[in-house]
Amino acid sequence: MADLQGRVRAQVRERLEKGGSPEFADPAVFDEVARVFSRGLDARDRGVLLLPELLPDEEDWRVDVPLRLTTHRPVLGGLFLFVKRRVLLPLNRWLYEYTREHFRRQHQVNLVLFACLESLAIENARLRRELDVLREPGDIRRGEDARPAR
Repeated sequence: MADLQGRVRAQVRERLEKGGSPEFADPAVFDEVARVFSRGLDARDRGVLLLPELLPDEEDWRVDVPLRLTTHRPVLGGLFLFVKRRVLLPLNRWLYEYTREHFRRQHQVNLVLFACLESLAIENARLRRELDVLREPGDIRRGEDARPAR
């Protein structure tokens, strides 16, 4: 099974190297990128992400098209609602379902991108912290490496 997975990964890497980024020629780079994306796509709950919590209005980025038919007319409102529900809605149902499915898929893509972006941000923060530990406090302002020269 591991051999099969390795061959599939090699084929994917070769295809992406030819049609995408030439950096994928290095298997280590490909494996690292695949690891970062896998960590973003893992089984954790995609509803619990930091970026959506930081967005100003949480409901603005969620694409949802509820179908609510209401009226403000007290006398003819019932007649208008009847025509909309019994005549116009069946004629346009396919368009509503078509767009709703696309919005659902777009929402899934947004969550996956948020998860991958969060994974990269976590890795960036971790690497920055490790780099700060390697530097002496006085050398951070100058941007010089605090390790002794060899």
